[in-house]
Amino acid sequence: MAQRTALYDLHVAAGAKLVDFAGWDMPVQYSSLIEEHEAVRNSAGIFDVSHMTAVDIHGPQTRDYLRYLLANDVARLQRGKAMYSCMLAEDAGVIDDLITYFLSDEWFRTVVNAGTTDKDLAWMQQQAADFDVQIKPRRDLCILAVQGPQARNKVADLLPGDDAQAVLDLAPFSAVQLVEWFVARTGYTGEDGFEIILSAEDAKGLWQHLLNNGVAPCGLGARDTLRLEAGMNLYGQDMDESTHPLESGLGWTVAWEPEERRFIGRTALEAQRGSYARKLVGLVLEDRGVLRAHQKVFTAQGEGEVTSGTFSPSLRHSIGLARIPREAGDQVEVDIRGKRLPARVVKYPFVRHGKAQIEI
Repeated sequence: MAQRTALYDLHVAAGAKLVDFAGWDMPVQYSSLIEEHEAVRNSAGIFDVSHMTAVDIHGPQTRDYLRYLLANDVARLQRGKAMYSCMLAEDAGVIDDLITYFLSDEWFRTVVNAGTTDKDLAWMQQQAADFDVQIKPRRDLCILAVQGPQARNKVADLLPGDDAQAVLDLAPFSAVQLVEWFVARTGYTGEDGFEIILSAEDAKGLWQHLLNNGVAPCGLGARDTLRLEAGMNLYGQDMDESTHPLESGLGWTVAWEPEERRFIGRTALEAQRGSYARKLVGLVLEDRGVLRAHQKVFTAQGEGEVTSGTFSPSLRHSIGLARIPREAGDQVEVDIRGKRLPARVVKYPFVRHGKAQIEI
């Protein structure tokens, strides 16, 4: 039987279409994917992402542990700031991508993906053996993402004065621990907004209050089209343990300095610098059809593969991410139902803060 978040009954009551996602019964849509997508682009939408797991790491060696565990460097963080990073295997394959928050000298919080939670926790515990740290998965907490140009104000409307001001004052990729809520100005949609970690009862109340305040309930379908327009990788499609960050468009998440910092996978990844054979690119289909994962891509330098694809509601064109030979040019072809259709290589993101970032 699939797992259910604390908000499952509210999703059923709202008429959500439910699907199995990483072993969880999750809403894929409520009204329509396009309506939910446009709600986030134009006003505000709310997602239940409680299938993901917040993990608290405590102890006097927490910072040293995370500097070893992650390819990005938490030493760059100031208190209250967040950092995106990959967690690598020894061969530099991506075990997971995650966000880590610096809350105090002996308390960091990271959020891991639903489909990788058990694997991640086992790996994190294994690597913690030589450090004085405690790793605690917070399965008692829910996570809600409120996203869109009106999202921050919609949330602040529900908070008392000082708390409302505290969350409105948050800079991007910052977080604050209120008495009951952990609020981060982060997201997975290319829009402004908050990701909020809180108790199950508070999550149910917040969900209903925001719906009453005109925030649209949104499912996994819109979350995927939004994140793809924003050029954000999806674990298990755009990268996994068979790929490394440099060929996944994630070289910017690797902190090479200082040279003396040893992190898991560094030696293998350094061997790939300047010599890796593939790159992750954005694609815009220039013919009728829809890009989908695993379609074959043809270039003059060899074959590649679409890793994620969809019809973009914002651009009214099919877009995708693809891993292709590093030396490939800007014009490629994609095999769609046995036909080789032309596509153009572009620099992603495709859409950010409601505005197209590419020419169609």
